[in-house]
Amino acid sequence: MNEKHAFAKIPAVYVSYSHTLCAYSAFLIALVVGCYTHYDKIVQNEYFGYPQEWFPSVSATIGDRYPARALFQIMIALTAGPRFALVFLWYICTTISTRTCSKRTGKILLSVGLIRTIACAGWVFITSTDDHSVHDIAMVIYLICTLPWQLGVLYTAPSKATALKRRKILMTLFFGTLPPMIYFFLQHKVHRVPGAYTIYALFEWSLIFYDIAFDAVTSFDFERLELKVTYRDKINQEEKLVF
Repeated sequence: MNEKHAFAKIPAVYVSYSHTLCAYSAFLIALVVGCYTHYDKIVQNEYFGYPQEWFPSVSATIGDRYPARALFQIMIALTAGPRFALVFLWYICTTISTRTCSKRTGKILLSVGLIRTIACAGWVFITSTDDHSVHDIAMVIYLICTLPWQLGVLYTAPSKATALKRRKILMTLFFGTLPPMIYFFLQHKVHRVPGAYTIYALFEWSLIFYDIAFDAVTSFDFERLELKVTYRDKINQEEKLVF
């Protein structure tokens, strides 16, 4: 592959940046627009409304009302490209660039990342209003895949102290948030405690931010990688895909 035939070079770190920007923007725009246009309706649940409940859940924010739902789905669709690119780049980074894991381990983690990404699409595009069961199943699959994904990333990541420290903190925060979140959900659903769903919603939103931040740390690992669009005069038949 001749360097003079490279039409474009894109630092791989921009994949991480664009994923982080689009993902955060999708949720924050939906939250702001949803609260501005339908605040009373999105904080309302089956038992209580404002003022007992004063903060909306993620599902109510992204899936119940226009225009918040439409804006969210547009932004999350823009996130899909960087998301798939990030998952594939992690495979390339760890199995070919830094060689911190075997190709077999890399392919297992790649599969987990792809399943997790598709499951994410399941709960963001099929909301609880559309089909509660499908939404919940996709969410459960996503959460189940998050554990091997984050552990796998920690295990295969290059030895960078700052990145490692941030990942450990974010992973601890993510899984440490699950018990109190489940507790307050049960307080709401089973015991019908006023205000419990708002506290549950705050924990739920924090999971979103920890999750996106964890993948944002890939910007440290992609610093020396770049994507190229090239033209070759001849195709070598002996060349094979890196996979």
